[in-house]
Amino acid sequence: MLRILLPILCCFSLSVLAATYQLPQEGSNIVGRTQYHKVTQGESLADIAKRYDVGFLSLMAANKGVDPFLPAENYVLTIPTRIILPDVPRKGIVINLAELRLYYFQPDKNLVHIFPVGIGRIGRDTPEMETSISQKKRNPTWKPPKSIRKEYREKGIDLPTIVPAGPDNPLGNYAMRLAYGIGEYLIHGTNKDFGIGLRVSSGCIRMDPKDIDWLFPKVNLGEKVRVINEPIKVALEPDRSVFVEAHEPLTRSDGSKKALVLPEELRWWLDEFDLSDAKAKAVILAQNGVPVEVVSPDFMD
Repeated sequence: MLRILLPILCCFSLSVLAATYQLPQEGSNIVGRTQYHKVTQGESLADIAKRYDVGFLSLMAANKGVDPFLPAENYVLTIPTRIILPDVPRKGIVINLAELRLYYFQPDKNLVHIFPVGIGRIGRDTPEMETSISQKKRNPTWKPPKSIRKEYREKGIDLPTIVPAGPDNPLGNYAMRLAYGIGEYLIHGTNKDFGIGLRVSSGCIRMDPKDIDWLFPKVNLGEKVRVINEPIKVALEPDRSVFVEAHEPLTRSDGSKKALVLPEELRWWLDEFDLSDAKAKAVILAQNGVPVEVVSPDFMD
C-alpha cells in the first residue's frame, strides 16, 4: 500500500511542471505521467486546470461526476498529463481539435511541448487543415470581420472596426496567422481569464497568455501547422502493451458528432493474437481522455 501511495503523495507537493516532454523512444507514442491533486477548500476545476496547464474539459473528462465549481475537499483528482501522441509526423505545430491540445515538436532537441487551447465554438468550427505560419504579430490590432460585428450587433453590442493593442484586445499580446484560406485563422493569446480548453472562439486557436508568450518567439515564419480531429489515439508500445486514449467527439454545426468505432489497425492487431476487444471498446465508450492499457505486455506469456 505504501508503494502505491508514495508516488501519489509526492505529486501533491510538486510545483507545476512545464508542458515539455522528451520524445519517446522509437516505436513508443506515450509521453508524460499521470499526476494527482488533492482538492483544497475553495478550489474549482478551473483553478486546478490553470495550475497544471491542462484544458478545463480535459480535466472534467478525466474526473467524471466531480462538481466543477465545488469539488469535494480532499478529493483526489486525476490530472491528465500522460498523453498518447497523435499519429502524425513529429514536426512543427499539431493541433488536435478533439483533444483541445496544441503540440509543438522540436525533433532537433528531442522534445514536444503540449498546451491546452480554445477552439471554434459550434457554428464557427475550426477547420482541419495542413498549412503554415504566414505572419507573426507582437501586440496585434484586431479587425473584427463583418460577420462577427453583425453577430455582436444582434446582441446589442457595437464592435469598433479596429481594436488597438492593449488590455481590451481579445487577441492578447501575440498572434500568428495561418496561411489557410484567406488568412482568417490565427493562433493567438487572450485578454480573458477563461476559454482555454473550451470551444469559445470564432474559429481561431486561443492560447493561455503564458503559453503563447513562450511559444511565439520559438516559432518561425513558414512553420508547418497541421490541424486534425482525432478523438481516438492508439499506442502499440515496444513492450507489446497497447494503450487507447478516447475523447468525446466534437459536436458539429448541424448537431451531429463523429461516430467512434474501434480503429481498424487495432482491430486487426487484436484479431491476429485472438484477443478480446471488450476493454478497448469500454475505453472508447468512457471517453475520459487518458491513456488506458487495454493489452498488458505479458499477454503471450
